[in-house]
Order: sequence, then structure tokens, then C-alpha cells
Amino acid sequence: MQGSVTSRSTSARSRAWRAGGFVACSALVLPLLSAAPSATAGQPAPAASAALQREFAAAAAEYRVPARVLLGVSYLQSRWDAHGGAPSVTGGYGPMHLTDAGTALARAPHHTDSGEDPRGDDARPARTGGDAGLPEASELPARLRTLERAADLTGLPGAELRRSPAANIRGGAALLAAAQQRLGRPLSPDPADWYGAVARFSGADDTATATTYADDVYDVIRTGGRRTTDSGQRIALPGTPGIEPDRAQAADLGLRTADTGLTECPRTVACEWIPAPYEEFGDGDYGNHDKADRPRGQGIDYIVVHDTEATWDTTLKLVQDPRYVSWQYSLRSSDGHIAQHVPLKDVAWHAGNWYVNSKSVGLEHEGFLTSPDAWYTEAMYRTSARLVKYLAKRYGIPLDRQHVLGHDNVPGTVTANISGMHTDPGPYWDWAHYFELLGRPFTPTAGPDGGVVTVRPDYARHQPLYTGCVKAGEPCAPHGSGAVRLHTAPADDAPLVKDIGLRPGGQDSTNGVNDTGARASTGQQYAVAGRSGDWTAIWYLGQKAWFHNPRSRPTAVNARALVLTPKDGRTEAPVYGRAYPEAAAYAGTSVPVQALSPLPYKLLAGQRYVIGDRAPGEYYFAPTFDTSGHRVIRGEETYYAIQFGHRVAYVKASDVRVLKS
Repeated sequence: MQGSVTSRSTSARSRAWRAGGFVACSALVLPLLSAAPSATAGQPAPAASAALQREFAAAAAEYRVPARVLLGVSYLQSRWDAHGGAPSVTGGYGPMHLTDAGTALARAPHHTDSGEDPRGDDARPARTGGDAGLPEASELPARLRTLERAADLTGLPGAELRRSPAANIRGGAALLAAAQQRLGRPLSPDPADWYGAVARFSGADDTATATTYADDVYDVIRTGGRRTTDSGQRIALPGTPGIEPDRAQAADLGLRTADTGLTECPRTVACEWIPAPYEEFGDGDYGNHDKADRPRGQGIDYIVVHDTEATWDTTLKLVQDPRYVSWQYSLRSSDGHIAQHVPLKDVAWHAGNWYVNSKSVGLEHEGFLTSPDAWYTEAMYRTSARLVKYLAKRYGIPLDRQHVLGHDNVPGTVTANISGMHTDPGPYWDWAHYFELLGRPFTPTAGPDGGVVTVRPDYARHQPLYTGCVKAGEPCAPHGSGAVRLHTAPADDAPLVKDIGLRPGGQDSTNGVNDTGARASTGQQYAVAGRSGDWTAIWYLGQKAWFHNPRSRPTAVNARALVLTPKDGRTEAPVYGRAYPEAAAYAGTSVPVQALSPLPYKLLAGQRYVIGDRAPGEYYFAPTFDTSGHRVIRGEETYYAIQFGHRVAYVKASDVRVLKS
């Protein structure tokens, strides 16, 4: 049949179409799609490094899909990376992110951990997670099973589509061609004619998300660019500045209209209102968030990045359970769709630290693989970054790593909570790329004498060994990482630094994927404690910690910042996991005094730590469903937020003095 997506003809017509649909890109000077192209050690020879470009051209010709369309879609899925055959957090493989999620359902969502209280307020009973069973593979939606469809269309086995980038690209081309044909449209060589098929490829079930996805793909096509992938392949996409696709094609997809309701989102994303319930159960119990009046009641200072450890459908089911916990936004992996659940003025229960919860917005990103929790789609990174920029502008939140936190950067409230704090989004979240999308790349701000470093390894080339992605002690698949490992001395064989909060017995930290005890992450800033050859020492959890930072391949850039140290005459300063008011601030109220319990760490004289905010101690008292008794207690004692270890911490301003680094 003419135009069949399984046609493999190499006729003269196909060769002519191929020549018209793809332009050789190696000589073009193009704008970058990312500020810092990735690279890998041991780059292949020039001919070999162009192999993937040829595979895109071949697949485009075989399935009669314009190469620009194929490259644009692939960029929005994976930035053309193959990730060594490792699946994404939602079971997507290869440059086209063909999904095969059935084998990835390995564990329950992270908030179901009965040892953690996501609310993090010890003034009331702990709120632990609800029951969240894992779905059967047969229950997974079509968007998480696109690899099966690609196998049917191409005749290629699933294992090859997962493992081989060339086969994966062919599978993606076949899916695009099939979508175009289902819409009754010709397999045109004009990229502008493929808007509907691109929107369909997203897997979105609503028109707004499908069109937002397609608009992003066409923005990539319009801009063009070039990049060296994680496997050393050089890919170029010539820009097509004047391309104007027929956006009306999206109406032919027959998708639903999402309820935007009370959403608070930028216009550049597709956002849906799926509210979390505020419900009373009796006996003083209620869920699954707290009413508040932010920012009038208290400011919003943090944005917390999570991953869900659950499928999208399970995530929505959980946040709509009044006996579960909550967060403000969920973001879907395949297409970047956003659902808002809790109004920004209210307090969601997500971070495990009530002080942070009451002053933050929580973003849950769809992801549920244990093997290896390695990568997230470009579509999700982009919409997440747009949402964060919107929130930062709305509330005056600085775009830096002391305000845009991972869940793994939130401190335990007291010593007993430290070991139960979560570790998502983990060492494979690409903070460098995320902040490039935010318009705040991590660049040097000083020379070697600046006194501070900003951690910034080359994500693709930096591949430290992690264990425990699949089974305790077993190595994870090699993959780029934004985190550096910290040693007690400037040597690879020196022990890792200890975290006495995680291991009170004094055991060494490990290279486990969920062990944050000796880890510094991209964008985090630390005061320099020494240098020795290719090694740099920083002050970290009250000790000197060394990481490999060679000039030939630096893992940090120099910076300057305000730092603090104990006041003159003091040998140490206490460190806290929350910035609560002094006891006198509660006088004349019915609010019980919240204990100021220091963490087990010590900030010793002579050590320095980079400062974030200075703010008065605050406690939001909200223990009941009836909001009439809710109030913010604000004290005279002020605190500094500091980058203390992998997590932030707080110190009293009265205990320290501030210096220029």
C-alpha cells in the first residue's frame, strides 16, 4: 500500500524524497539548543560521531517523515541522547523515548513510607502515607507502552528497540508516520504539515497539552541547533525560522478539554485543576493539606523538586485521597502536562519538614523506576522550568540552589528525623540543564581566590559509581550525574566523610544511590577549606571534605559569596533543621512553645558556610480543621539559612558573624 509505515523501499522516489527532506548539517553554524553541549570521554572518530545523524536521515527516508520533524520530536524527548540503553524514570528508551514501562513497576510511591511524616510537624500526630498498590502492566496507559506499538509497526523486536539507537529512531519514525496516516493526512515532505502527528506523539489526552508539546517541537525546528550527545554523537538540526505549522490540526485529534479551574500557572504550559481534598474525619483528624493565607500570612521562600515514584494515574489517585498527603503540582513525564492540586496560598504536606512546607511550593515529577532513576524527559524539564520561573517571579524567590531545593536537600526537623528524610530527585536529576532552562546557568563569579566554589561537574562525562538502583550493593548502570563524592582526604581511596545524623554510630558513608551523607550536588555552594593538586576541600557537616576537581576536567567553578562562622570567642554554633521562634514569642497566645532542638552536627570555629536568607523565626500553628485558631508566630530571633551538607540548615544570627568569602 502506498505510504505504508512499514515500507522499506529504496526506490529512486524515496531517495529523492530523502534528499529533499533532509539537509546535510555538518557545515552549518547553528544556535545551540543547550548552553553547554554534553560530551563523553573517548570521543569517536569524526565518521563514527556522525553515525546517529545518518540514522535519523535513514529513518526519515524509510518512513517518509521529514527529518526536521523526527529530530525535533527526539530532542524534546531525550535531547538526542541514548542513555546507554538505560530507561527513563517512566520506562522510556532511546532517543525517541519509546516507553516500555511494564517491567518498571518495582516499588510503591515514596510518600507511602510509613517511617516518614511528610507534614513534618511534631506538634500533632504524624501523617504517614496511605495504601498505594502498583498497577498491573496491562493497566498501563498507551503512552507508557509506545515501544509495543513501534515493534508492531517496524517488525523489530522489543529488545532491539530498547538497546539500539538506530532501531529506536526507526520506531519513532514509524509511530509518527502512523499518526499522520490515522489523521488522514499525506506523508508530506513539508515539516509544517505534521503538527497533528507531532501533537499525537506526545501521548497527551487533552488538547492543551498536545498543542503545547507540538509548539515546543516546532520551536526546536524553528530555532535549530547542534549538540554532542551522551555517546559522543554530533547531531545538527538546521533552523527553519519561517516555519508556520497548521495548529488547527490539533482539533482533529478528538482529545478532551482539560479543566483549568483554579490553576495558577504560566500561559506557556498546559495546566489542569485536579484538587486535593480538604476533609475532616472526626476526632480532630483531617487531610490532606492546611488552609493558609500566603504570602500575606508568611512568605513563600522555597520551591521543592520531587519525583513521585509512581505512575501518573497513581499519583493523581493518591493526591485526591483525603487520608494521604499533598503537594501543589504534579508534572507528567511524556509530555510535560501539569496538574495543580493545592492553591498556592495553602500549605501542602510534602517535604517532611513543617517549616519548609509552610514556606514552600512542592512540585512532584512523574517517575517510578528503581533502575536506575536515571533520566527525565526534556518535555518535563521544560515545563517544570517554566513553572518554576513563574513561581519565582510571583513570590520573589531567588533562582539558586538554596531556594530551588530537591526533596533530598530538605533537612530533618530534629535528630530523630534525619534518617527518614527522602532522597529524590536523586543524583541523576540534571540540575545544570534545569538551571540553563531557568536562565540561570552556573558560571564562575570569581577567580581562584573567591573563597567559594559552585559544584558543577559535566553531567554527561561525570559518571561516578552508584549502587543499589536495583538491588542493595549492586552497581547501577553507568550514567551521567550532577553530584560529586566527598572524601576525608585528597585521594580516591580515602574514606568518604561521615554523616553522624544518618549514622550515629560513626560508620562511613557509602556510594549507595540513596546515601546523601557524602554528596555535593550541582549548583550548591560551599566555602573552600583547602586545595591540594587536583583536589578541593570544602566545609561540609562540620568537617573538611575533599572532592576531585582537576583543571583539565573541573567539577566546580569559582565563586564569591557571603559566608558565616561562629562569633569570636565561641568554639561552635548550634545547627537547626528548622527556624522556629524563641519561647518568648509564644507569650500571650494559646500556641504551645515549639522546641528549638539542635541537630547533632557542629559548626566549629574556623569553619565557613555560604549564606542563603536571613529571616525571623516563624511557626505556622495549624493543628485543626477549623482555621479560626490558625496563626503565625514570629519571633525576634533571626536565622540564616546555610548550605551545611547535602541538605540546607539554619543557624541563629546571634551565634555567628558574617564575612565576605
